Amino acid sequence: MVRQPSINAQHRVPLSTERIIESALRIVDGQGLARLTMRRLGDALEVEAMAIYHHLPRGKEQLLDGLVAHVASAPADTESAASHGDWRGVLRAWAAGYRTRLLAHAGVLPLVVTRRNPAALTTTAASLREVLRRGGVAEDTAAVAAHTLLGYVIGHAALEVRDTKRNSAEGAAGGASGRPPSNREDGADRAVDWDARFTAGLDLVINGVG
Repeated sequence: MVRQPSINAQHRVPLSTERIIESALRIVDGQGLARLTMRRLGDALEVEAMAIYHHLPRGKEQLLDGLVAHVASAPADTESAASHGDWRGVLRAWAAGYRTRLLAHAGVLPLVVTRRNPAALTTTAASLREVLRRGGVAEDTAAVAAHTLLGYVIGHAALEVRDTKRNSAEGAAGGASGRPPSNREDGADRAVDWDARFTAGLDLVINGVG
């Protein structure tokens, strides 16, 4: 069936790649990655799905790459590192913000973890390396430390999301059976303090740079 033009079509914001990605992200955040289809995206944008292909010729593949780039690209503040000399503080602030960003867009995180779009992390990694370099860390060490820090934050966020999903599933099953959900992350039936664990691990990574 041909979609009929909306009565407000003339006032609609023009379609753009940025608008498409943002709309797709809202679908993933609200309904999950599996629910993202070109047709559902077209409905959300109030356009025919084929109109999306004018901006994303490779379709779903390019859309997913765009989602990864949108979420994973979050450079550190290299100017603060240069101005204040507190490169450790800059990296801690970046890591906390990046973790929050990844958790807020947990549906995209599996694509980031599998490095579907490695180039999406290039700018972020480069900014971390620059913060370290401006802090006096040797170039070779800065390069390794930047990728280690990036991997730590992404990996930690992935573990948090996995644990949350598992506990939610067990909670639903336990509610039906009367059993409380377990937490096997530490091999014990107790909750994990993810904030404390993240901070402790982050300190190990950053302090280990020297």
